[in-house]
Amino acid sequence: MSAKPVKVKICGLTDEETVDAAIDAGADFVGVVFFEKSPRHVTIERANELLEFVPEEVQRVGLFVDPTNEFLDQIMNNLRLDLFQFHGSETPERIEEVRLEYGMPVMKALGISSAADLDAAEKYAEVCDWLLFDAKAPEGADRPGGNAVAFDWSLMKGRKWACPWMLAGGLNAANVAEAIKLSGAKAVDVSSGVESAPGVKDAEKIAAFIRAAKGA
Repeated sequence: MSAKPVKVKICGLTDEETVDAAIDAGADFVGVVFFEKSPRHVTIERANELLEFVPEEVQRVGLFVDPTNEFLDQIMNNLRLDLFQFHGSETPERIEEVRLEYGMPVMKALGISSAADLDAAEKYAEVCDWLLFDAKAPEGADRPGGNAVAFDWSLMKGRKWACPWMLAGGLNAANVAEAIKLSGAKAVDVSSGVESAPGVKDAEKIAAFIRAAKGA
């Protein structure tokens, strides 16, 4: 039996053309960012326009950084998402609370620079639907992801988790196959690695990335 193709998430989409490009190229997840410090930030209204015609088989993901329940209420009342992605300092208890309160699957992003960071992730694996392993943000960075930084992918090799996981951080079409090989990832997430400028997605880069990841 041949192995299943790696799943791909394109995050931080801001225009209809590149949402369509991601879907046409075979993305499994498309993501929008609700974090004002990000160059990829969109409003709830804009996210609705972007995700309105995404087909059922593609998961719609909202990225949040320490969101309040009031904001999540607005999201639930005005937008259809399939997955919450948390990129802040949310605790395992907060993840569990959100899953129970909103009946939504949650993915927790965790910054990795050493094996000790992976050990600390164990407690999240028990309460999350997905883990996302990203590079730790550089010192002084004002946002937790989308910084085009990678970590040592071989740290992931052979690790077993209680839930599925994605690899992120510094990925692009040129290195994603190597990252998959070294880490054993079955799913990858990219944002700045398929952009022509911060916050500006490039349809050709998206297609090249998805080809490289699914061919790995």
